[in-house]
Amino acid sequence: MAGMLYLCATPIGNLGDMTQRVIDTLREVDVIAAEDTRNSMKLLNHFDIRTSMTSYHEYNKIEKADRLVEQMLQGRNVALITDAGTPAISDPGEVLVAKCHEAGIRVTSLPGAAACITALTLSGLSTRRFCFEAFLPADKKERAEILEELREESRTMILYEAPHHLVRTLRELRDVLGNRRLTLCRELTKKFETVLPTTIEDALVLYETEEPRGEYVLVLEGKGLRQKKEERQASWQSMSIEEHMAYYTEEGFDEKEAMKQVAKDRGVPKREIYQYLLSK
Repeated sequence: MAGMLYLCATPIGNLGDMTQRVIDTLREVDVIAAEDTRNSMKLLNHFDIRTSMTSYHEYNKIEKADRLVEQMLQGRNVALITDAGTPAISDPGEVLVAKCHEAGIRVTSLPGAAACITALTLSGLSTRRFCFEAFLPADKKERAEILEELREESRTMILYEAPHHLVRTLRELRDVLGNRRLTLCRELTKKFETVLPTTIEDALVLYETEEPRGEYVLVLEGKGLRQKKEERQASWQSMSIEEHMAYYTEEGFDEKEAMKQVAKDRGVPKREIYQYLLSK
């Protein structure tokens, strides 16, 4: 009978956030796959967990995942932990999970701390709809493409950033997205936890005189749906109504449907478009 993969969330700062279920599971599995075994050893020692560990990280995630899958197919149970938080979120664990599903191995997740969710709930921004971007890509072209996508994002956005890159990222966000509401979170769950509701511009002013310290979670306001609608309507105003109608008729719309769509685009009653065209 095949073993199982257990995704075990570990604390993002405060050791009191380690669940008893995770502790019990880490004691009972056959092996723990850890992102950094030296870092994880401190955690395991604190909770008197003696299970053997093996390294599983970004640079061995493909071949090591294959070996771990083989072990699980032979009946061994494996727990996966990351340096902090929930495995497989912006983490090489996603590769192992995918390979387990391909091999028909059961996967379960033991809930716990996640920096992105902790920051979102503390932000004071809308939590009904949100997207998680993690770290922006290092590649310049890909980074620009992602930022361009985020320009039109209406959901609350969550990003991670290292202290030595924070100012550069804030400048890029301001240049592409404009000045938005922003909540900066650092040292989450720790003694010196900081949650700063601010704006991109004000954050840049702050870090002109203060050096960023610690890992940051940025929670950014999305573009309002009303603003997006107004911008779309404004973009059509540069086109005459005749040109606007031609745009849709050339796409195969009949005149009635084209008139209806033009009115919708421009945010006016259909009758207004009809009367204008009639007068011409």
